[in-house]
Amino acid sequence: MQIPIYWIIGGLVLLLILIIIYLYNRLILLSQRVKEAESNIDVQLKRRADLIPNLVETVKGYASHEKEVFEKVTQARSALLSAKTLKEEIEADNILTSALKTLFAVAENYPDLKANQNFLELQRELRDAEDKIMSARRFYNTVVMEYNAYIQQFPSNIIARIFNFKPAEYFELETSSEKEVPKVGF
Repeated sequence: MQIPIYWIIGGLVLLLILIIIYLYNRLILLSQRVKEAESNIDVQLKRRADLIPNLVETVKGYASHEKEVFEKVTQARSALLSAKTLKEEIEADNILTSALKTLFAVAENYPDLKANQNFLELQRELRDAEDKIMSARRFYNTVVMEYNAYIQQFPSNIIARIFNFKPAEYFELETSSEKEVPKVGF
């Protein structure tokens, strides 16, 4: 008994449709994971930004003449909160990180401030927030790597091209500002 050719062709067409559906759904899943990971970073950056006004006010009480440092931190925080794109968010986060390093460098020169319980608690919370941000960035970059690799692999690259899936951007730190030692002058 011979299987009719239209059954074979129909089976191959059905198999091809199922493969396309699987690849498309996998692309959707990975793109949603990228969005979720980006959202996690947003949540952690907002959490850190919410701690900053309290930290600035605490340090201001001890180092009121360091107005420029406080202004930079406040401006950087505002830029982070008003960032619309991932690229703007990354840039604002880099500026804020640099400004916070300068703020902590200023705090080092005030022994009473370093012993202040409120300052120590804020510093601990900020360190915790930084750890969570770092973890969220790592997770985001891992998900982006998986997604970007998938849209470049055969045969999913064909489906990605047909349905216009674009590579996601990595969350990269600005290396020059991260390596610089903050300058504090009195």
